[in-house]
Amino acid sequence: MAHNMKIKAKLKGDVVNVKVLAKHDMLTYDQAKKKGKEANFITHITAKVGDKIVYDVSTSQFWSKNPQFKFKFKGGKKGEKLDITWRDLSGKTVTESKKIK
Repeated sequence: MAHNMKIKAKLKGDVVNVKVLAKHDMLTYDQAKKKGKEANFITHITAKVGDKIVYDVSTSQFWSKNPQFKFKFKGGKKGEKLDITWRDLSGKTVTESKKIK
């Protein structure tokens, strides 16, 4: 299985620190026009622990190729599964999981 994300989730005190590298070309409208392709970039990211949404963001074409992002949240426990999902302009959805350490 090809990994589309590298995820680190570490509990420190009562806060979970998350770092994510999303592998995506993030082709802007201008770049796509020059290359004769369709624009395609990540438009939405959601992170969940169980049924609880801990991070939810709409993104734009202005993120770089293979964007990295960080966020923190309270209420996670070691061993719980963090699910991160991104959706791009073409409609492709990718979900990957990582256990909180």
